[in-house]
Amino acid sequence: MHKTKNSKLPVLAIDLGGTKIAAALIAPDNRVMDKAHSPTLASEGLQPVINRIFSTIDRLLSQGNTSPAQLYGIAIAAAGAIDTSKGLVTSSPNLPGWFDVPLRDMVGKRYGVNTCLLNDASAAALAEHRLGAGRGTSNLIYLTVSTGIGGGIIIDGELYSGTSGCAGELGHMTIDANGPECGCGNRGCLEVLASGKAVASDAKRRIKEGEKSQITDIVSGDLEAITAEKIALAAQDGNRLALEIISRAAGYLGVGMVNLVNIFNPEMIIVGGGLSKMGELLLAPAREVVRERAFPLCAGAVRIVTAGLGDDAGVLGAALYARL
Repeated sequence: MHKTKNSKLPVLAIDLGGTKIAAALIAPDNRVMDKAHSPTLASEGLQPVINRIFSTIDRLLSQGNTSPAQLYGIAIAAAGAIDTSKGLVTSSPNLPGWFDVPLRDMVGKRYGVNTCLLNDASAAALAEHRLGAGRGTSNLIYLTVSTGIGGGIIIDGELYSGTSGCAGELGHMTIDANGPECGCGNRGCLEVLASGKAVASDAKRRIKEGEKSQITDIVSGDLEAITAEKIALAAQDGNRLALEIISRAAGYLGVGMVNLVNIFNPEMIIVGGGLSKMGELLLAPAREVVRERAFPLCAGAVRIVTAGLGDDAGVLGAALYARL
């Protein structure tokens, strides 16, 4: 690997999630120079996803007429429990078959450049703190509510990584000890109750049980095509079932936030990810739960807002982390 780091060179950042692989060239001034995307197709298993990561990187380098030697480094933000010091994806509920995968070294060896690996939501937290909705705050929690639920923690202006580098697995706090089984193997996690996958599953179950909804028309009767995005469309039209499903997920999200508010006493909770595009439909009920259940002193200090950087938060945060 080349060891000389020229601060004027761009970082190639990867955001690996359960649904898509996003890659971007990030300039030293945090400008997004170019992008490439691929579907993750995580159900195909480990090696096909690794191959798609490589092909996405290759495509981005080709688009920008850039060689690996012209990079400051490669930074990967990945979903799951990440051992940052060893560069391992130790496990990831939304990446089936990923256990102790040395992703940092696999990518670094292939491209011959310095490479780092961190959790995707931690990367987004760093980006939102430095560049987005959290600018000017010292203590914040970032929650990404998407296919799964992840989190990142900023304490006294610094990203908190924990002892093993895997702090921030906020989607796997237990909300209901006897709840449904989560992809992580636990029961009643916030993720299995309030994620995009959970919202879609709830809608499919209730419609199969005989409830009528505009959601069925939106997906032309194909219940397997139901997504959180389609449910949000129905909710915006005032559909009762869609509103109930989102309200239920928002209530669970609020309970999770109560725990975070009482434990961390943050100035801000920033909500990103696909479900954050629902805006007040999701956040207003969650805020109400926090107001009712959290300690008043802590609840009065926190603002709960949507993220400011959209889909670029992961790649921007990864690039920031590479330059720390």
